[in-house]
Amino acid sequence: MTIASPAAVALPAYDRSKLRPGIVHIGLGNFHRAHMAVYLDDLFALGESHDWAILGAGVRPGDERMRHALAEQDYLSTVITLDPKGNSARRIGAMTGFVPVADDNAPLIAAMTDPAIRIVSLTVTEGGYFVGPDGGFDASHPDITHDVANPSAPKTAFGAILAALRARRAASHAPFTVMSCDNLPGNGHVTHATITGLARLQDAAFAAWVDASVAFPNGMVDRITPATGDRERALAARFGLTDPVPVTCEGFRQWVLEDNFPTGRPALEKVGVTFTDQVHAFEAMKIRILNGGHAIIAYPAALMGLTLVHEAMAHPLIRAFLQKVETEEVLPHVAPVPATSIPAYLDLIIARFSNPEVADTTARLCLDGSNRQPKFIVPSLNDNLAAGTVPNGLLLLSALWCHYCAGVTDDGQTIPPNDPDWDALQTRAKAAKTNPGVWLQMDTVYGDTGRDPRVIAAFTAALRDVQNKGTKAVLEAYLA
Repeated sequence: MTIASPAAVALPAYDRSKLRPGIVHIGLGNFHRAHMAVYLDDLFALGESHDWAILGAGVRPGDERMRHALAEQDYLSTVITLDPKGNSARRIGAMTGFVPVADDNAPLIAAMTDPAIRIVSLTVTEGGYFVGPDGGFDASHPDITHDVANPSAPKTAFGAILAALRARRAASHAPFTVMSCDNLPGNGHVTHATITGLARLQDAAFAAWVDASVAFPNGMVDRITPATGDRERALAARFGLTDPVPVTCEGFRQWVLEDNFPTGRPALEKVGVTFTDQVHAFEAMKIRILNGGHAIIAYPAALMGLTLVHEAMAHPLIRAFLQKVETEEVLPHVAPVPATSIPAYLDLIIARFSNPEVADTTARLCLDGSNRQPKFIVPSLNDNLAAGTVPNGLLLLSALWCHYCAGVTDDGQTIPPNDPDWDALQTRAKAAKTNPGVWLQMDTVYGDTGRDPRVIAAFTAALRDVQNKGTKAVLEAYLA
């Protein structure tokens, strides 16, 4: 990284040479560097918690590429905050190093074995937790079967965590806390299920120790962070920075955590992190309204050829679709949240989605629907059904997702693969052209809901309308 005009970029307001790592973070993507790393950077600037710096880590080839890029700039990250009133840039210095990425994860295991490491945190995506069709741990995944057979040379982050915990236990060192920073309902519970599920397949007695001794706090995280491309690198260049991996993000950020850290934690409450035993209330609000809202706007926008999220929000049909579905079918089923107005939170989300500086893409919001829909949309769908209401807006959204997965926009453009299960989704979406119900037979997404006659009838009608009339006409009819 080079800086042509240092005055334009905020630098770390502390002596980085005095930092000592207390956290190993696995998965150094944009979100982590715009969220957790920024909170720690702010905390270090207060002169606090300098023994809680981040040691980066990863288990995939892309992580090694990120390691090399960050090493070239002394592990500093460029974070550009996107604000319609004027963008700002800062260099985040909370990371002190990055563990080499190896097939057997030996360097990662060694780093986590160090007793100075008291937290291991993760951002490995919503789909990276080996959750099976029934919502429990998927023991059949090839990477898991490898880790069962090779506990000392695992492929997965979870296998590496267990290897390090095993070594710490043998050395009489306290276990670290495992903290998921991924967008999952009950992310601490999910992480616990994955790690203890794998441990039981390796060693039942050790699994019992993990279950009894290791903390897995739940948390809710939030900050819109677009993917990095040429536009983002050009933004960095405007600040005089030559950085191949800058991060851009909105100004808003939120982090809500359970205070369950037996071996200590940084004083994050001093920089705006909320510690509460009601994480699930915050989490449900965010997942239903924000993440669900992303899906509500993304699929119709993509089918109508709109590539940027703020462009979608400027389209009167899509904005009205979001407002109507959220107000009528999502908000009524969001439980109260401490010191929070749910309608005001929706207004905040709409403003955030409309920020033109973020330039987030509809393709990013459409990504990985097979993992996101069952977490962000189906729970709201089920709550409506339980209340005796057929959620026609949410089922129209499901129809739009199905039509999107068929792979062609309304004006005939090919939609590139955009899901880990794209081939299977496309096959099913094409079959749904003559048999709409086949889409609802994805138990991993809809479960028993897909067999509800009310759901089948409303979805079938919506999908046939989308296929025959197009997205614009269907939205007009729904909003009429």
